[in-house]
Amino acid sequence: MISIVIPAHNEGRVLGRCLEPIVRGACVGELEVIVVCNGCTDDTADVAREFGPLVRVLETDRPSKNYALNLGDAEAKGFPRFFVDADIVLPLESIRRVSDVLEQGRFLGAAPRMRVDLSARSWPIRAFYDIWMRTPYVNEDMLGCGVYAISEEGRKRFDRFPDIIADDCFVRLLFDEDEKTSVDDAWFLMTPPQTLHSLIHINVRRAVGMLEMAERHPETTASESDRQRKALGRIAIDPRRWSALAVYVYAKLVTTAIFALKKVRGRHKEWNRDETSR
Repeated sequence: MISIVIPAHNEGRVLGRCLEPIVRGACVGELEVIVVCNGCTDDTADVAREFGPLVRVLETDRPSKNYALNLGDAEAKGFPRFFVDADIVLPLESIRRVSDVLEQGRFLGAAPRMRVDLSARSWPIRAFYDIWMRTPYVNEDMLGCGVYAISEEGRKRFDRFPDIIADDCFVRLLFDEDEKTSVDDAWFLMTPPQTLHSLIHINVRRAVGMLEMAERHPETTASESDRQRKALGRIAIDPRRWSALAVYVYAKLVTTAIFALKKVRGRHKEWNRDETSR
């Protein structure tokens, strides 16, 4: 049986679009879906319960994604085990394909390939993602950014999810390069923010996550940053990408400035939540 853990904090508006393609067509006993409603003040739990007995709902007053991940993980029984953000779209066939790859035993962690829904998005948002989708983080066996799965053997690599922002980065660093993979014929859909302002604030949160991981794993995160810089250098050779690259660099520079200011003020632990993609 495949286990799927979905932490959800006030995700009533988007949880349905996440759950519907997961449960549609699932065979009896094939899946267990655990939605962990953490600190919710909306109808997230009610939306989850509408999907019937296949979806189990856990509720906690504590608004913490990591706490919710650990709560759901402790209740889950099956493997492979997926950890899925409540605002993405993940088809059942992609779950099955990633599960098949992990069950073969070669890999301990796996994820579907990411698609980005840029419909009705402004040019600056499309430009940013045109560059971001070409970076090593996205293209080189990415785990995270919405969904990742681990095998039973892979789950033995850690005790609990630590109290950090970048749970995806934590899981990615558990495995060597030959122990994790992105599955080419599986996909999930991510909906980006509508405005550059919201995008920048999401990136500030990611910067906090990278700071936490740099403090824990300086050698690995330094290597990843170096690969990102080299990739941008290669992209910069192509004149067709210059305007998009300018938007990308601008967003990164503003992100760095805001993050530095928050750090000086001691407010860099704030949750920068995007509501515009919902």
